Amino acid sequence: MNLHCASLAATISSVCSINEATHKSRTLQKRVNSDAPIKLSTEFLSHDSLEPTTKPCFCGRRHFIEAATLGTTLFPIQPSRATNPPREYTALLKKFHPPRPDWYEEFYASVMNSATKDYEAEVAMYKSQIFGNLKGKGLRILEIGIGTGPNLSYYASGSGVEVVGIDPNPKMEKYARSSAASAGLPTSNFEFIQAVGEAIPLSDASVDAVVGTLVLCSVKDVDMTLKVRRVLRPGGLYVFVEHVAAKDGTFLKFMQRVLDPLQQTLADGCHLSRETGNDISRAGFSSVELNTAFLSSATFINPHAYGIAYK
Repeated sequence: MNLHCASLAATISSVCSINEATHKSRTLQKRVNSDAPIKLSTEFLSHDSLEPTTKPCFCGRRHFIEAATLGTTLFPIQPSRATNPPREYTALLKKFHPPRPDWYEEFYASVMNSATKDYEAEVAMYKSQIFGNLKGKGLRILEIGIGTGPNLSYYASGSGVEVVGIDPNPKMEKYARSSAASAGLPTSNFEFIQAVGEAIPLSDASVDAVVGTLVLCSVKDVDMTLKVRRVLRPGGLYVFVEHVAAKDGTFLKFMQRVLDPLQQTLADGCHLSRETGNDISRAGFSSVELNTAFLSSATFINPHAYGIAYK
C-alpha cells in the first residue's frame, strides 16, 4: 500500500495501509515463471491508440517506461513470489518506490497485519457503504496498495470475483493471500503483483473496478496514480478511502504540518497534509461521490475522504 503508511500516531496508535479473464472458463493471466505462462503483447503506439501485435515490441527503455506508465504490456509481469521482476520494471519500482531493506519490509508488513484492528473496526461502517457497490456482482477488480488485504472481506467472496492486487512491498503477499482465502476467494482468482500505482502493468479497460484505501498518502506521484481510470472499463468504479489534510487555520492542520516530515520518514512515505479529495475530484472521472468522516482511532490522520468515482 501502500503504497502504505503507518501513522506516527498508530505506531504511536493506528496504522494506515496503503496500501481479462472470464470466470470458470478463464483464469487470471499467468505471469512469467508460472506453470503455464501466457504472453500478452502490444506494440506501443500512443496513449490514445494501442493496437495489438503478434510480437512484443522491445523498443528501448523510453518506450518501456511510457508503455508501463500507460498500461501497454510489452512482456508478462510476474508476481513477487517469482524470482525477480523484469529488469525494466524494476527500474520503475526503484524510481517510484526506492528499495527498502528486506528486514524493514518484513517488519512493516507484520505491523500492518497486526496493528490496524482498531482502525479497521472503526472504518468498517464507511467501507461497507462503498464496497456494497461491488459485492456479489462477478467483477474483475484491481486493488492498488493492497497491503495485507484488509479490504478483501468486503468484496472478494465467491467464485465470480477475480482480484489483482498490486503492492511495491513483496512481503505483503503472504498476508494478502491469507486474507483472500479467509474472504472465500478461490486461490485461482487472486493474483498479487509487485508493482506501483504510478505504473500499473495492466491493459486499458481491463477491470470493472479499482479499489484504493490509504494509498494516495504515500505514492510518489498522486496525479500519475489517479490515471488508474485508464484500466477501468466504461462505467467502471474507483472506490476509495483516503486520509486528507485538515482545514487551514485549525490546530489539527498545524500539527499535521509539524509532524509531516517525521511521518514521511517513519511511515513509508505517508504524507499527512495532502489534499487528496481535491485531487480525486479533478482527476477526470465523469462524476465523483465524496464524503468525509473523522475517526477517533486515527488521531492526526484526519479527516478521511471516502466515496466512489465513476468512469
